[in-house]
Amino acid sequence: MIKRSSWKGYSMTEYEFSEHAYDMLDERNIQEDWVKLAMEDPEKKELKDDGMVHYIRAIEDYEGRYLHIVVNPDLKPQRIVTIFFNRRIRR
Repeated sequence: MIKRSSWKGYSMTEYEFSEHAYDMLDERNIQEDWVKLAMEDPEKKELKDDGMVHYIRAIEDYEGRYLHIVVNPDLKPQRIVTIFFNRRIRR
């Protein structure tokens, strides 16, 4: 687990990035500010059957593409598992 960064959202919930999530930030040119924005003000938030919470939000600074963040809420602090731009979602 990499603890390069962890922050609190408006809900005062703490999050940390998994090593994989940090790799995806670098590989996919995703800014941490976009992740924070999507989690604090998602357009869609879903609890999946596997217990993971999915946050989705369009990122205007990235041509309106949809950022998709998968979070494990059962860990303390909650862990961001993966991050990607979802090509299946269109406006």
